[in-house]
Amino acid sequence: MTCSVSEMAPRNTVWVFGDQLNRSIGALATASPATDRVLIVNAADKFASRPWHAARTSLISRAMAAFVDDLRDEGFEVDYRDAPTMRAGVEAHRRDFSPDQVRVTEPNSLTARRLVTDLGVDSVPSNQFLCHPREFTIWAGDRKNFKMEDFYRWQRRRLGYLIDGDQPAGGEWNYDEDNRERPPKDGHDRWPVPVDVWATTRAGALERLDFFVSRVLPMFGPHEDAMLADNWHLAHSVLSPYLNLGLLLPGEVCDRVEEEFRAGRVPINSAEGFIRQVIGWREYVWNLYWRWMPDYADMNALNADRDLPPVFTGDADTQMRCVGSIIADVRTRGWVHHIPRLMVLGNLALIAGINPQQFTRWMWDSFVDAAEWVMVPNVIGMSLHADGGMMASKPYAAGGAYIDRMSDYCKGCAYDRTKRVGDDACPFTTLYWDFMLRHAERFVKNPRMATQVRAAQKLADAEGVRQRARDVLVLLTAGRL
Repeated sequence: MTCSVSEMAPRNTVWVFGDQLNRSIGALATASPATDRVLIVNAADKFASRPWHAARTSLISRAMAAFVDDLRDEGFEVDYRDAPTMRAGVEAHRRDFSPDQVRVTEPNSLTARRLVTDLGVDSVPSNQFLCHPREFTIWAGDRKNFKMEDFYRWQRRRLGYLIDGDQPAGGEWNYDEDNRERPPKDGHDRWPVPVDVWATTRAGALERLDFFVSRVLPMFGPHEDAMLADNWHLAHSVLSPYLNLGLLLPGEVCDRVEEEFRAGRVPINSAEGFIRQVIGWREYVWNLYWRWMPDYADMNALNADRDLPPVFTGDADTQMRCVGSIIADVRTRGWVHHIPRLMVLGNLALIAGINPQQFTRWMWDSFVDAAEWVMVPNVIGMSLHADGGMMASKPYAAGGAYIDRMSDYCKGCAYDRTKRVGDDACPFTTLYWDFMLRHAERFVKNPRMATQVRAAQKLADAEGVRQRARDVLVLLTAGRL
């Protein structure tokens, strides 16, 4: 008996989002070309709704198209359609193909999950992360306070990374104290340089993983917190865009790092420091997003109400060498590592009292590896302390001394990081002490902040600091700092 074309066509649909670009993720892992058609919607409103960095738009668009080609090469029929909205794309697909069933892997945003529910699509649990929110809920239990370190150690034990018997490899759970070296003073050219164009295929992402673990990882640990004006990557993996799009999975990345350590090619502090970022911080942020959203995104515990200044939006330059250099890197490639994000850009937004929702939107729009689940907890909780301490027990506020210690930005800067008053006083130093004075009542009872607050209250030039801070904020707002 001969079957018609329509009878031979796949009767089910697997709907794939643009940040699930991996054959091994969720619903696609069990799909077959014989029974399943793949739907990928290129929704116009996704790209038009926000002023995304051009590198991010290009990466996502090209990665989606490349994934479509890979699926077709495997024999899948792929409905890769343009549509005004994601909803319109799914509805049009249903009209055109009348699938018996549409399945989707749990999406990575609250909005997308609500859409899936509203459309009546069957959702398959995601394995794109190593700790599902259901597992996180079990770990959290009735805890009133969360600590990333507790979660990280639990992850290490259950996943088995860097564990010897029932103890941590090397005898310590955390080698963070060994990973705070100042930046190298010379030999900057010895640092392996990653390709300065984003990979758009899984094969390309795997090549970047291999480059990192074989060439860069041995130096990662000691210098993971360092910053250099002439080196945009230093010892970092630059793998976050591929993890966040699904081109790489966290388990395979950590497996490679473990292999390098066990083979004696990577020191324990580098291996542990990187694995902590992946199975600790990244998965912690992911799960706190699902636990606290949507109200979390609107929190503003410090009542920060200053509008985003023009130095962030590109409408003004700055004489602050650290800020100017980092913003230039962001504009060039849409990426800088976590210390410039947290301790320079986020730090400035924190001590200047910039509105957390405005700063979150800017970060979300500006980085190639951005996603709501990444940016909301990291900015609201980690950078700006806008959640009042739900995520971090102290705000990551710092003056010019920290930036000078961990970078070479202060050399040749127009401002003096040792001064807190005067026209040439470092804005970070001034605003840091002003931040302590402004929020003294809140933080003086915090055991991790009390010493700094009391030191601020004892400053002989406290009123001068307040006045210089007012002047700095006027200049920052006007784009003349």
